[in-house]
Amino acid sequence: MPVITPFRRPPRPPDDAPGGPDTPGTAGPAPLDALRTLRTRLTRLARLRAWRTRHPRPALAVRRVTTALSAILVLGALLLPNTLVALEPSRFARIPAEAVVAAVLLLCLPRVPRLVAAALFGTALGALTVLNLLDMGFTEYLGRSFNLVLDWGLLDDAQSFVADSMGGAAAAWAAVGAVVLAVSLLVLMALAAVRLGELLAAHRERAARGALMAATVWMTCVALGVQTFGVPVATTSASRAAEAQAHRVVDTLRDEAAFAKEAKADRFGATPGAELVPDLRGKDVVFTFIESYGRSAIEDPVMAPGVGRTLDAGSASLAKAGFHARSGWLTSATYGGSSWLGHSTFLSGLWVDNQQRYRTVTSGDHLTLTKAFAKTGDWDTVGVMPGVQKAWPEADWYGLDKVYDAFDVGYRGPKFSWSTMPDQYALEAFQRLEHGRKRDRPLMAEVILTSSHQPWAPVPRMVGWDEVGDGSVYEGIEASGVKASEVITDSARSKEEYGKSIQYSLTSLTQWLERYGTDDTVLVFLGDHQPLARVSGDHASRDVPVSVVAKDPKVLDAIDDWDWTEGLEPAKDAPVWRMSAFRDRFLTAYGSTPHPTRG
Repeated sequence: MPVITPFRRPPRPPDDAPGGPDTPGTAGPAPLDALRTLRTRLTRLARLRAWRTRHPRPALAVRRVTTALSAILVLGALLLPNTLVALEPSRFARIPAEAVVAAVLLLCLPRVPRLVAAALFGTALGALTVLNLLDMGFTEYLGRSFNLVLDWGLLDDAQSFVADSMGGAAAAWAAVGAVVLAVSLLVLMALAAVRLGELLAAHRERAARGALMAATVWMTCVALGVQTFGVPVATTSASRAAEAQAHRVVDTLRDEAAFAKEAKADRFGATPGAELVPDLRGKDVVFTFIESYGRSAIEDPVMAPGVGRTLDAGSASLAKAGFHARSGWLTSATYGGSSWLGHSTFLSGLWVDNQQRYRTVTSGDHLTLTKAFAKTGDWDTVGVMPGVQKAWPEADWYGLDKVYDAFDVGYRGPKFSWSTMPDQYALEAFQRLEHGRKRDRPLMAEVILTSSHQPWAPVPRMVGWDEVGDGSVYEGIEASGVKASEVITDSARSKEEYGKSIQYSLTSLTQWLERYGTDDTVLVFLGDHQPLARVSGDHASRDVPVSVVAKDPKVLDAIDDWDWTEGLEPAKDAPVWRMSAFRDRFLTAYGSTPHPTRG
């Protein structure tokens, strides 16, 4: 009999031997590693199959649970609305047309194309879900949907806001959680779609009949207008959401070119400095924005009583000091946040309602209201910006000779959540650094007050103006105040604390004017936007109050034809203008001569 010699693997040559791993042109460790990886995976698969064979009932339960979860995940994503208001159980008791179409398509494809199509469909559905969640957040806080082109940069601002409100650790975990959630949605949705595609293929006949029945029911519901709880049973919500995102991208790209042309056209763009605001020569003019000071503060039944008393007290005390006011309404270009859009709209006379428009206008030479004063050569122009904590090149566009940011005013006290310093301190610093100085020319200033920025906790308290010092006096006030975490998710508490913050900002400003204002001081103050929907309501307007205050009766006589209300509180039926209309009306009222430039 022949002798059978067992096969033995030849010994592996040393690395430096001919034919070893380092020898060019020979198979090195990479193919061996790939083989080992493949062998490991096959071993795991074999073990899984063996487990299924040994434990058929648990394996069947796992398969059914996995399938059910996959179906819930895919159908939930297809039916998910993009606003929190619409997030109701009835929204998920519908038939999505996209599910029927996808099922038919997957049934028609061979295995490999089916796997690819299912994975792509699931990934796209995961991406749409992420965008819908972003829409929910943006609608809740900014009153508008997420813009796929413009709004990624605002996510960094959102993290900073969370850090200021809840702490750095919470912000870091929130950021990590958001990334993990987004990636998980993409991966799990793809796996779920593949799982359902394989299930359809495994039961092709029954799946085809089910798809036909679902399509028939869907078309019947459309034809008859069948509804449950006021919501149509048949829906194409996912397709509409994807279409809306696509239209938003296209509209944004088109708007960029159109707005760039619009920004070049300026009614006062070529007006010589000598013909700008001649009727305000010799006056100190202060433009002040109060963060989130919106119409709701004056009309909402929760906030209105306290804010109304503050406005009445301010009007009375200012009148006693010789000041009088006229007030009206402006419709802001933004809502809930993005204050810089409101500031630039008010001062440029252009409707700046998104980040692309802001970048376009601030990179050009369109005349701002503040720059008009600088252009005359008769005013020193400064900005007091407690919210600015990094480089701010827009100062040149605004025509400001000097800008005092969060680090330039000598503040040594605590932050009040997002706000770097109390408004009273910012105004006292403005008085010390600029308004109270002797100067050869009058002053034009832009002042931003930030104490009424969300989350409205803790809110500063007024102290004696002589006690403000370097801000250390606020240490105890901040420590004893309401914590942001106690307010940020509570609508009722948010309203209460928001109202208190507006009262504080108004009191700080009116007391500053009463204490430091002169016969030549002209104050124009307004809100930059309404607070978010949790405070202002789901259907609130975008109106904000605006007031002009002065001692010289000629200043207010010049705006008699505006029909504004006497005092600091505008009447409900006072005129409402778009915020972009104010610049031209103001320049015209105070004697400016139009010299247009063309787009």
